Amino acid sequence: MSDDETEFPDSTDSSGSTDELIEKLEDELDDDGADNSSSDEEAQSQDSRIKRLKSDSTSVTEASTSEGTTEQKSDGCMHPGSFGGICIHCGQKVDAESGVSFGYIHKGLKLDDKEISRVRDIDVKNLLNRRKLCLVLDLDHTLLNTTFLYRLSSEEMHLKTHTDSLEDISKGSLFMLEHVQVMTKLRPFVRTFLKEASEMFEMYIYTMGDRRYSLEMAKLLDPQGLYFKDKVISREDGTQKNVKDLDLVLGTENSILILDDKEEVWPKYRDNLILMERYHFFNSSCQDFGLQCKSLAALNIDENETDGALAKILEVLRQINYKFFDELQGDLVDRDVRQVLSSFRGEVLRGCVIVFSLNFRGDLRILRRIAERLGATCLKKHDPTVTHVVATDFVTKESRWAVEEKKFLVNRRWLEAADFYFQKQPEENFLCQNALVSGS
Repeated sequence: MSDDETEFPDSTDSSGSTDELIEKLEDELDDDGADNSSSDEEAQSQDSRIKRLKSDSTSVTEASTSEGTTEQKSDGCMHPGSFGGICIHCGQKVDAESGVSFGYIHKGLKLDDKEISRVRDIDVKNLLNRRKLCLVLDLDHTLLNTTFLYRLSSEEMHLKTHTDSLEDISKGSLFMLEHVQVMTKLRPFVRTFLKEASEMFEMYIYTMGDRRYSLEMAKLLDPQGLYFKDKVISREDGTQKNVKDLDLVLGTENSILILDDKEEVWPKYRDNLILMERYHFFNSSCQDFGLQCKSLAALNIDENETDGALAKILEVLRQINYKFFDELQGDLVDRDVRQVLSSFRGEVLRGCVIVFSLNFRGDLRILRRIAERLGATCLKKHDPTVTHVVATDFVTKESRWAVEEKKFLVNRRWLEAADFYFQKQPEENFLCQNALVSGS
């Protein structure tokens, strides 16, 4: 099954087991009374944000009126936003269709474009003054991995007797949610990652999963509500189908970084994206992405806690945060984290000259793009300046030449690992099998 057909809650596909999981979550969580506003702490956080929006809205109305740049409504109020169809400023009933829905903050909340821009500017200035940026986090295959219980393989069935208690979520990493018949494994290092990342970023969850599933997973990751609170954006909240957008994030594009395992769901924001290596703990996850290998669970192993994907990305985030605040020049609000990300990424393979084996065919364009954004020079034909040949295990004229000329002959994973970890990888760990034979 291809990447965009994966049958998981985070999928862009709306068929198969995704619908089954969503329906089960909705039914069971409704029965248990688990709702968007079920937590007193969450409700208080949402109410606080509504009050701030309402109290601050006076300034935008007065400013617009005094400058004469915006046409007033007939009742004199600009109606910067509404809550349940009632203007958050004047209390009058407004057009139910007007404004952008921010239901993830509070059900029924809508803001117009000017109010969104105003609140976004205020939030960003406050964050920058605290040396913080925004970080948007995907859920599935980035921070955790979820499967239906019925999809556990025979080699994974032992997990049912080794799950952690839901009574003290903060001490566990493997959870069985029997009311919805799923099992979730948190990615190693995720709790440390969230704690330390929160000191540098205001964090959002943005997932293609159902809202109730999203909140359930957010509770596993953040049981005390320290990091996400009212910043969980789900599929229902999105303004476009099957893609993710930053229009619901209260941050400016030049201050936002994104961590996600799927580049294609962010077509307009690739410059903000850090692509994550997928976390495949369960066998069903491997199957859904067409991987012919045993899962981590079946092998009874896991990612390294201190040297895995999240630990490495945390170090990247630290460096980006430092470069943004301590090396860029000019006013903070005018700085652009995308510039820092691009510059940092462009140093990874600087000095490498790469030729690709022609048998990559359709993937050649993708691999060239990865190599070039990492700072490498890509040639169509080999010459003495070439340092690396990226090939498959099938012998080609390019791979023969690499062996004869004693050039590095590596597989595509060398390139992909450098892209994931923002660091040039040891070539000896990614050698093609035909590099071990003669070039005859």
